[in-house]
Amino acid sequence: MSREIPPYPESHDLLAGKGVVVTAAAGTGIGFATAKRCAEEGARVVISDHHERRLAEAADAIASDVGERPHTIVCDVTDDDAVRALVDGSADALDGIDVMVNNAGLGGEVDLVDMTDDQWDVVLDVTLNGTFRTTRAALRHMLPRGRGVIVNNASVLGWRAQRGQAHYAAAKAGVMALTRCAAIEAADAGVRVNAVAPSLATHPFLTKVMSDDLLAELEAKEAFGRGATPWEVANVIVFLASDYSSYMTGEVVAVSSQRA
Repeated sequence: MSREIPPYPESHDLLAGKGVVVTAAAGTGIGFATAKRCAEEGARVVISDHHERRLAEAADAIASDVGERPHTIVCDVTDDDAVRALVDGSADALDGIDVMVNNAGLGGEVDLVDMTDDQWDVVLDVTLNGTFRTTRAALRHMLPRGRGVIVNNASVLGWRAQRGQAHYAAAKAGVMALTRCAAIEAADAGVRVNAVAPSLATHPFLTKVMSDDLLAELEAKEAFGRGATPWEVANVIVFLASDYSSYMTGEVVAVSSQRA
């Protein structure tokens, strides 16, 4: 098996002229990588997170790499007023939202028999309810315009079982179902809704919340013997956001090298 990471992709202006919003874009994970790749592909970008300092640092990093600083809006996706303010503010900053990437999610590791109601509720509220709120707000903006793309971040755990992940897996399965239903409702207006389902994307934050033993176990399940880099997941999000996926809606695309 090969652990070699491929070269970072060149940009091809796949999102030239499009206005893109990415939630949970602070830090080093999929959200930040997606915002950076969208900017590299020519998009005008708004990034959001509930960590104000980290959000500013993310914007500075993108500006340093790409040459243009994205607009920032602090948002907690568990607060519907904040979500509506995010969409309204982004629409003003971008002169309309063409793409909404709903990346916000929260995990944890606890067996179901030991899980408290609070542990269940907080993961469901951020990961599933948060995606519901941002999808709803984006659709209310996009449907009257007759165009737009929403890309949700799900997980292969929406399909597959892993110990200690009942709350997260249930939330991500819900994101998949939400994606499919939203896509059917939005199709008549020409708005597309899809999702990605990563198996394992490795970044510094992940190594802080996951033991080395568990990380090694998960990597061993991947055909390439490693997790994806966040930008490898972001590449698929860029594809779903672009006109190259114009016939796709209601789809959940696995970003995975897991063995069958």
